[in-house]
Amino acid sequence: MLRTVSFTFNAFSENTYLLIDEATRATAIVDPGAYSTAEQRTLREYIEREKLDVKYLLNTHAHIDHVLGNAYVLRQYPGIPFLLHALDLPTLRAVATYAGPYGFAAYEPAEPTGELTAGQVIQLGESKLEVRFAPGHAPGHVVFYDAAGGQLIGGDVLFKSSIGRTDLPGGDHATLIASIMSQLLTLPDATVVHPGHGPATTIGTERRSNPFLT
Repeated sequence: MLRTVSFTFNAFSENTYLLIDEATRATAIVDPGAYSTAEQRTLREYIEREKLDVKYLLNTHAHIDHVLGNAYVLRQYPGIPFLLHALDLPTLRAVATYAGPYGFAAYEPAEPTGELTAGQVIQLGESKLEVRFAPGHAPGHVVFYDAAGGQLIGGDVLFKSSIGRTDLPGGDHATLIASIMSQLLTLPDATVVHPGHGPATTIGTERRSNPFLT
């Protein structure tokens, strides 16, 4: 069984997630937005206190707010795989060109060591994550579905009563709506969605009441 722990980091109030396999303590860090020393310490101390065994660094996509802590995580846990969809590699590499003007002058780039692909299954201890390709907010956006636990790490695809913005480079509204319809709304209504910003919601709630989907 996977336990999901969230932290809200950086000026964008981005949600960073730890996915913890309760049986083995194997853990994936998803979208580490920890930028400041204090934020990095908060993440590290929780992992140490809970005696977690960090196995993966995963990015749903590579906008700046979701990748500010990538280099820190890779220094702290050397040798772990860092996985990103190939279509979002240009998005990741572009961050270094605008991090300074955005107020993140100390940003450190980090390169993925492997790729995420649609339908891929990531084994995390005794648990499994299915990779679902959901572009529209970013060209290589993916979400991570824990079928056994009835939960989805959704990045910036679907929010409580909202959806991801599509006015950034590589964004496309029609593509995003198609992704939501085919990759998210096909999941059970009880599925909990852990988004990249704001509170959790469920597929059923958004199916019924999200103004962008009704």
